[in-house]
Amino acid sequence: MITLLKLSRPLHLLLAALTYVFGASIAKYLGKPFEQVPFWLGLAGILLAQVSMNLLAEVYRPANEPITENETLVERKSVRDSALYISIASLAALAVIAFVLYLNNRLAFPPLLFLALSLLLVITYSIPPVRLLNRGLGEFTLAAHLGYVIPSIGFLFQSNEYHRLLPSLAIPLTALAFAYFLILNFPAFASDQKYQRRTMLRLLSWERAVPFHHSLIVAAYVLFFAASSLGFSLNLIWPAFLTLPFAVFQIVQLRAIALGNRPNWPLLTSTALAVFGLTAYFLTLTFWLR
Repeated sequence: MITLLKLSRPLHLLLAALTYVFGASIAKYLGKPFEQVPFWLGLAGILLAQVSMNLLAEVYRPANEPITENETLVERKSVRDSALYISIASLAALAVIAFVLYLNNRLAFPPLLFLALSLLLVITYSIPPVRLLNRGLGEFTLAAHLGYVIPSIGFLFQSNEYHRLLPSLAIPLTALAFAYFLILNFPAFASDQKYQRRTMLRLLSWERAVPFHHSLIVAAYVLFFAASSLGFSLNLIWPAFLTLPFAVFQIVQLRAIALGNRPNWPLLTSTALAVFGLTAYFLTLTFWLR
């Protein structure tokens, strides 16, 4: 049970819940009445989708890669079977939630479209023959799901119609999420080479991945600033820049490692997580309180 809990990646679930509330907070700021039933059912739905995304990735893990340390064949089969059953149950529960919302006229076309997109990302991320996780695109898929699709679902369950403020903030947030998942590749690089995992880092190589990471960080804050030119007050968006010092520190750390300095992986990964998570949190708090 503890193994399955770890494989479900509770941190990803926490980030999913945070970005979902972020999307709902934008709808609240725009004056949409808060709908409790769609909100809570939608939150349950995105968590179930994220659980399935994480567990299905382990179900279809290549045979040469261990799921747990020092596992036996019997233990591996047991974990895979349990993960598969939980994934199927989660997706079935998600379908029931969508059906209940539809029966109660709480599921318009826009949120239904993004629910379908979420399901598509879950499947293409983890299940062969596509399995983007093994094609160097797993990091981008996770970032898009957590940073763009889930906030959109949170917004649309409250609004039922799209608004340009959402992509103006969700796109740079996705860039920060992408940078975070790319950072996670660096400490695992030796293991990824050993098992021939096709991560984004191995696809790009260190020489290109480091400046690409820096570009993602810079682009995110440039896009946050550019949102003010679309008619949104900078006074509304400025909390996103509270994490800018952490982002600069993140770039400095990775640059130092690339130049040959001794790496401090826990500090680097924690910094990247803080940049993504705190940016989403500060924006959520701002929109929710206004």
